This record gives sequence, structure tokens and C-alpha cells, in this order.
Amino acid sequence: MSLSGFPPSKEYLRQEYLGRINRVIDFIESNIDAPLSLETLAGVANFSPFHFHRIFSALVGETLNGFVRRLRLEKAASMLIDHPKDTITEIALACGFSSSAAFARAFAERFGMSASEFRQRGRKRLPGARLGDSKIGKQKSKVGKADRKDGKAPVDSSYYIDERNINSKRRLAMSVEVKEMPELHVAYCRHMGSYQGVGEAFEKLMRWAGPRGLIQFPKTQMLGVYHDDPEITDPSKLRSSACITVPEGTQVDGEVGAMTVPGGKFAVARFEVTPEQFGEAWDEVMGKWMPESGYQPDDRPCYELYHNDPKTHPEGKFIVDLCVPVKPL
Repeated sequence: MSLSGFPPSKEYLRQEYLGRINRVIDFIESNIDAPLSLETLAGVANFSPFHFHRIFSALVGETLNGFVRRLRLEKAASMLIDHPKDTITEIALACGFSSSAAFARAFAERFGMSASEFRQRGRKRLPGARLGDSKIGKQKSKVGKADRKDGKAPVDSSYYIDERNINSKRRLAMSVEVKEMPELHVAYCRHMGSYQGVGEAFEKLMRWAGPRGLIQFPKTQMLGVYHDDPEITDPSKLRSSACITVPEGTQVDGEVGAMTVPGGKFAVARFEVTPEQFGEAWDEVMGKWMPESGYQPDDRPCYELYHNDPKTHPEGKFIVDLCVPVKPL
């Protein structure tokens, strides 16, 4: 019974289940290299192990083992490209595989080629795929390279700035700063599917946060966290989180969860873009700036930090920072 004396609504119960499953998904992602037993994950969800597997499969659309295996393989695929100095065995163990042989079999089954061939193909392995396609910018929501011609090594200091003002239809003006970003405590609403659908998650989140007095712009920051690489993960299984910053310890419930977005060194690329240009902006950062910067992405999630309501912009553009966690190449 609820505090009002009436049984909880079906929607309330559904949101409670989704919230628990989201906590399990967060736990899996944070402990991908560790043994992930049914008993451990059922405990995170506070469900009986006897029932948890069926509940997870029904809500996520994959078996628990299949989901964990897919995340491990997709993380390994990204690391093969983004961590060129790591051996395939090191990557296999870092992603929770018991041996390089087990990893080799699973990888070939999933991607139709060996891990070494996949690494050799690099970002060209999926012609036409573009990192960042269909992110938040393609929703009409209410939410609002380092060029070193001198041959010198890139600067590894507290920040490195690269200003661009390129008047070309094929290039977007951007500024990139490598700097320390703070840890962010956020409330989130999770979306699974094409990244363009995360706008609906933002609307749910705002309806939850408004009555609780948690929207206090400009103090409150809005960000979209993207957990998967759209060049690797099937669009129907992409995970994204619509987030707002909240005080640490804020109580959440149902479909709204809480998490901490890690801080540390990030490449922060500032853009002013139309909704249709978000994919192009990500291409600029990941395909043009990153390979020449002396940095590589690390394993923390990328996110977009939104600075305006595009409805108030004279050209209807988003002012956004694309934040990519980095470490030296």
C-alpha cells in the first residue's frame, strides 16, 4: 500500500522496475571486468535471483548473459581502436573475458572477423557510419585538432586550446580545450534505442524535476550522456541518459535514477550547431581533431553539455560542449 492508503498505480510499479534495472545496467558498465554473477546482479536490483533473469529479459529484450556478453564485446571493440598500445589479450582481460582464446571466439562470432583484423580496419570498418549521428540535437526538445604544423609534440598542460574559424560548408567552427572537468552528480532518465529519441527522456526528466524545485538555471546544468559507440552498437540497443545536475544525495524514484558522471581530463569542444549538425560536430572532434591531438579517448563516457535554449538563439542553434574523456596517446 502507498502512503495515501491506495495501492500503487501500474505506472508507478513499472517505473520502480525500470529504475532497478537501470541500476543493474549502471553496475554492469562500472564493473565490466569483474565476475558478474546472477546473484550479484539480482542483489543490486533487490530482486530474487529466481525471478530476476526473467524480469531483466522482459524489460531489456535480451537475456542477462547476452547483455553482459554484448557490452563486453562492444567495449573491447572500442578499445581495439582507441587503445592502440594495449595488446588484444590485455583488452580481453580488461573486458571481463577469462582468456584470450575465449575472447577470440566470441569476438569473431559477434563481428565476423578477428580482433586483429578489426583493429587494422579502424574507424573505416563500417562505411557510412558516423559517430554521434542522431544525438539530442535532432530532437526539437524544450531543453534547451589540434593543428600542429610545426611538428612539435602537443602540449600536455592543464589545457590546450585550438581555435577554428573555418568558412567551409564541410567544416564547423569549433574551439577545443583539454582541461579538468568536475565530477557531476546527476538525476537521469534512461533511453534505449536510437540516440534521436533521448529528447523524450529529457521531457520525462523535466516533468519530474520541476515540481521538486530541482530546475534552477543557470545553476542547474543539462547534459546528455552517451554510453555506447553508434559505430559498433546496434541502433536499437544504444543507451543514452538525459541528465540534470542535482545536489549530492538527492532522492530519486521510479524511472528517474541517480549517478555520478566522472570528472578528470576531457577534450571540451564548443560548437553552435543546428539540430541537424550534431553528427557533423562529433565527426569534427572524433575524426579530425582527435587523431592529430596526441590524445586518445579513455573509458569514461562522452557527454554533451547544453548551454542554451535554442528557441532563444537568433538562428535556432544549440550552444553545446562535446565532452570527450582523454588520456595521452
